[in-house]
Parts: sequence; structure tokens; C-alpha cells
Amino acid sequence: MTRVRRALFPAAGLGTRFLPATKAQPKEMLPLVDKPIIQYAVEEAIASGLENLVIITGRGKNAIEDHFDISYELEKILEERGKSDLLDLVRAVSEMVHIAYVRQKEALGLGHAILVARDLMNDEPFAVLLGDDVIEANPPCIRQMIDIYDRYQVSVVALMEVPVEETTRYGIVKAKQMSNGDEGLFEIADMVEKPPRDKAPSNLAIIGRYILTPSVFDALAETGTGSGGEIQLTDALRRMLANERILGYKFRGKRHDAGDKLGFLQATIEFALKNEELGPAFRAYLKSIDLDKI
Repeated sequence: MTRVRRALFPAAGLGTRFLPATKAQPKEMLPLVDKPIIQYAVEEAIASGLENLVIITGRGKNAIEDHFDISYELEKILEERGKSDLLDLVRAVSEMVHIAYVRQKEALGLGHAILVARDLMNDEPFAVLLGDDVIEANPPCIRQMIDIYDRYQVSVVALMEVPVEETTRYGIVKAKQMSNGDEGLFEIADMVEKPPRDKAPSNLAIIGRYILTPSVFDALAETGTGSGGEIQLTDALRRMLANERILGYKFRGKRHDAGDKLGFLQATIEFALKNEELGPAFRAYLKSIDLDKI
């Protein structure tokens, strides 16, 4: 049985939904309370037992590499000033895990981002985590999916139900729930990227967690540009269905769409309320607000 040991984090997108905030700053580095968005996905991968992490970056994404690197100057200043608690926080980020980086020279979509990392995946199954999707789950979402892969040895995509009017925003699957006792597991028959509302085969949407077999790379190499003039991962997965099974999994947990302005604000409020340091005072503040006067 082949283990899933590697994780891929595509982070080369332009972040246009957050302009002008992302004009000179990667959207993956936008803070969700006290951590950048991408750190939540990296921590999920580590908590799931993944050992080799690769982040796909692009032009203007140096801040991501700097964040996970050692900051000698900052550590020295904190040490000299006796701020041991902050020093521990900074060191914990750089010591978290070893991360490799690959550059996507053109923003040609999620499928292309995955394809440029082919040589680092070592012809093994691997996980893909999109930082835009921040998922609260115990065990972590990607760990749940690795367990599914261990049992079936096929690609697995994370699914969630969305309102019918939102199917145009996602890859949507045609699938049948499996009857073998695995709760939330679906046999996928087809999928389509961002279908018109009347063409959507269901309201089961693919969200940003995947376990993929190495055959995805050949499928991506053979897939032309699709929706938005980009190489769509959904189109490659659909090509794979002709030769192998792909399972869909409705994970146990709560997903926050941090790649959307409203979703980002909602996630910020919820994570702040759960924060041990900020939560009580922030909750009191929210209760004091007179919404009619704002």
C-alpha cells in the first residue's frame, strides 16, 4: 500500500477578489486574526501526518517564503528585549516543518499549478490543500481523506452541499452515495467546472482538499484550457474518470471560504470569538454594538 506523505499548496493566484489589498501582498498572507490564511492549511497538513510540503508560488509571493523562514534579526531583537513569549511564537513558525517551493511563472489556473510540481511528487499519491478554504475539523479534514485513500487507494475529493444558486462558483459532481457503510462517501460518475445553474448535475461541490494519484499529471498535461482560459483541475479529474475511480467525501467539519470577502470577514469574527486572549472582550464588544446606528 502506497502512503500519502506529500502535500501541495497552490499559492500563485493573483488574489483579484481582494484588490487593492493584494496589489503588493499575497492574499495567502492576509491575517485571519493572528495567523496568515495559508498557515492554517500548513498546520492542518502537519497535524495529519504529512511530511513533505511544497508551496507553489509566483511573482510577488516572497512574503510566504519569508513567513516560514528563520528571521534572525527579529529573533535577536525579541531575545534582547526579553520577549520570550513572542520569540517562541516566531520560532514555532519557522521550525514547524521543512517546506520546498516551486514557482508558477504564469497564472494559468489550479491545474497548471499542480502540474509544475510534478517532479517533486516523486510519482506518489499526494494531498492538495487550498489555503482559501480554512476548515475546522477533528480529525483534520485532510486526515479524514487520507484514511479514505488508505482503504481504497484511489483519488478522493472533498465535497460539501451548496445552495443551487451557488453551483456556478464550484466544480460540481454527479455522484451516488456508496452503500458500504462509509458515511459521506460517494462514487463519482462525472463532474463539471462552474456549470450554469440549470446544467449542474447536483449541488455537491468540490472544495479545496484533494488526495490525488500520480496519474493526475498525465491527465493535466493532456487537458487544454477550460473555464476562464485556465487549465482546470476538474477537467483533468473528469479525464481520469475514464480509467480509474474517484471518490467524493463529505468531510466532517466546518469550512470557511476565506477567499471571499464576506467569508473572510465571517471567519475572522468566528475565529476571534474562539481566541482565548481576544474572545471574551470581543464578544462583549459585539454585544455592545447598536447595528441600527452603523
